[in-house]
Amino acid sequence: RIPHLFIDQVFKDRNMVAIFSFSSLMTVLTLIICTCAHLKELRPTIFDGGLVQEPGAPLVKRTGLVGFCWKMSRIGERLSPFVSASCVFIAVHVLFIK
Repeated sequence: RIPHLFIDQVFKDRNMVAIFSFSSLMTVLTLIICTCAHLKELRPTIFDGGLVQEPGAPLVKRTGLVGFCWKMSRIGERLSPFVSASCVFIAVHVLFIK
């Protein structure tokens, strides 16, 4: 069992956990999207497992961590103007407001 003192010490400052703060959650999601999109740009088959999708072939199911990273990189590729604006907004928020 985990001692109660340890749990109280971890959750003493709720600002440390990103899911309790909307701005922290958005910062973490934006960083994940940007990182996955950048990795996909450097190595295009990194999240595909080396598979090349041919036209007319059945869709490949991407599951687990690799599937999550593939989805985040797809969001970063297709919504890049919005992701860039989000990065700028979060940077201004962290530097000047927070």
